[in-house]
Amino acid sequence: MVMNNLIAKLKDPKTKAAFKSYIRAVQASAVTMGLTLVADLAPEQAILVGAIAAPLAKWADKTEKEYGIGSN
Repeated sequence: MVMNNLIAKLKDPKTKAAFKSYIRAVQASAVTMGLTLVADLAPEQAILVGAIAAPLAKWADKTEKEYGIGSN
């Protein structure tokens, strides 16, 4: 019974949206960290890259309806 409730909650659109947002944030962080390590960027430059990477990740998501490729 508990497992069925958990599965139902995981299928909830709000939970899916929250998980998708979390994955985008992880991707943006990974891009920022990888670029910082490879390019030996200063902390200020890494912050700028991170600030740009997160919105770009959302913009590139075709299923996102708020803005970007998937919006009208």
